Amino acid sequence: MNTPQPLRIATRKSKLALWQAEHVADLLRHAHPRLAIELVPLSTQGDRIQDRTLAAIGGKGLFIKELEVAMLERRADIAVHSMKDVPAEVPAEFEIAAVLERADPRDALIASPGIARLEDLPQGARVGTSSLRRQAQLYAARPDLSIETLRGNVETRLRRLDSGDLDAILLACAGLMRLGLESRITARLDPKVCLPAVGQGVIGIECRSDDGATHELLSALNHTATRCVLDAERAFAGRLGGSCQSPIAAHAQLHAGQLHLIGLVAQPDGSRLFRDSVEGSANQSASLGSRLAERLLDAGAAELLERLKTA
Repeated sequence: MNTPQPLRIATRKSKLALWQAEHVADLLRHAHPRLAIELVPLSTQGDRIQDRTLAAIGGKGLFIKELEVAMLERRADIAVHSMKDVPAEVPAEFEIAAVLERADPRDALIASPGIARLEDLPQGARVGTSSLRRQAQLYAARPDLSIETLRGNVETRLRRLDSGDLDAILLACAGLMRLGLESRITARLDPKVCLPAVGQGVIGIECRSDDGATHELLSALNHTATRCVLDAERAFAGRLGGSCQSPIAAHAQLHAGQLHLIGLVAQPDGSRLFRDSVEGSANQSASLGSRLAERLLDAGAAELLERLKTA
């Protein structure tokens, strides 16, 4: 398909974000050999502010706002995101037109030499993470740990561990694998111990809702099974009204046309965890997500989320 100008991909400037954008570009070139593509690297507020937690500065949506502005101002045509960074509600001007096949959604423990499992960390070990979701589940499993705020790109976080400043850090397996750093993974955490973030491991491609031509181009990349599980997880988070202040997790899997979804809402200190699961037909993924959220809200998560919202 001929276009009057190259398809412009808005992306963050981190090595991982650029890898993801280049990966999408390669897939598009394969699907549309005559398509010209260029990257538009942008700095986001979430990237610029590194001395505070995401909860303190307004949440993960800060990683995508500048990319959406670039699309509205016609400086870019699409944006590539880690779906765990995309709020449950996307503005009406945009849509997630395609998602790629999910990579490993689990969290990775990267620890100092001599440590093989989370259980092997010494009493009071210093563990770095910027995620309230990970923090809450770590405290629930190991209340003795000392959790320290860890921001920055993957390389920056690994340097803090390697310098001896921390005993271990938690990162997403998918990001490490995409950067060729899989060998740094000490252990892949069982979702029973640390349930992944909504959308973790999924690359999503966003475009303007009124851009039908671009939407058609992107349709060739959409992975149907991943879209199904992602819809369930995002419906769960959307019904909860989860914010950066709310440790929320969800993980959906497909088996023989049936979708199994596990969801969690937690107190940041790990003292209370509401966890449940549902199963049903894959063609009802969004309604299953909403149903699971309702069950957790009725079980007491509503009070917890309201308290966190006003804290």
